[in-house]
Amino acid sequence: MSLALVATSHSPLLHHVELAPDVSAELENAFEQARTFVREFDPDIVVNFGPDHYNGFFYRLMPPFCIGYSAESIGDYGSQAGRLDVPEELARELAEYVLDKGIDLAVSLDMQVDHGAVQPMEILYGDITAKPLVPVFLNSVAPPFTPLSRVRLLGEAIGRFLATRDEKVLLIASGGLSHDPPVPRLATATPDQRSMLLGDGGPLSPDARAARQQRVIDAAREFAAGTATIQDLAPEWDKELLRILASGDLSPLDAWTPEEMTRTAGNSSHEVRTWIAAYAALGAAGPYAVQYSYYRPIRELIAGFGLTTALPA
Repeated sequence: MSLALVATSHSPLLHHVELAPDVSAELENAFEQARTFVREFDPDIVVNFGPDHYNGFFYRLMPPFCIGYSAESIGDYGSQAGRLDVPEELARELAEYVLDKGIDLAVSLDMQVDHGAVQPMEILYGDITAKPLVPVFLNSVAPPFTPLSRVRLLGEAIGRFLATRDEKVLLIASGGLSHDPPVPRLATATPDQRSMLLGDGGPLSPDARAARQQRVIDAAREFAAGTATIQDLAPEWDKELLRILASGDLSPLDAWTPEEMTRTAGNSSHEVRTWIAAYAALGAAGPYAVQYSYYRPIRELIAGFGLTTALPA
């Protein structure tokens, strides 16, 4: 067994807004660092920790964690659509192992994933089917949220399972860092929004998805101009999270409450659960060291944007 990790923010706005040339060059350099990292590691399998944005998981039934035995990308925001190459037997063995270790986990025989799961594969490989991939969903936008201690334990269980394998496994975490895009919230939802959050009628129609995407694009432009009402980014919070993850001791994060995270870093800051789980999985196999770390608050993307790579020490 050999593990490596790439943890990165994603943003549906990457190809829908114009960035300053220096910011664009910085981001591309960070992506190229990650591409070089995974090219040199050359994994056999990817385990992908990703969120969802009410495209595949809804309040009709919202599990804290779910492993997909097969999966399809819906192609929102112009992301690549189609079936993922999920090794079903491996996904099943992983789910059964995690459940046996006392982590309550759902499974999906046909998971629907959105840009939050597949964008890193597009950035790293240019193709979401480039490597066999096991999708691990973590609820990151729909309160109530499971405590971060459970997220850490999920990651540790996955890491211990992977430590028994012969394959080279790339852990990908997708999401965060601080950001608060205009995603409807159940507590303040209109009747139509509540129906969408429940998943009434199934996935959004193409017209409804296009309208929702345009609202986010418009909000990003207003946020960059300083006229939006959404919560600001939290660079100091982001940097403290990166410091803790790099330290190898994730236990301080157990004290971070969902309420504090929302108040400090925005409702969608909960996507860092994917980072915590992936780093915990890497740490379960032994000490690790961060190889590369990039961070910049990018208002045009409504994101404290981070990217890190890590290997066992």
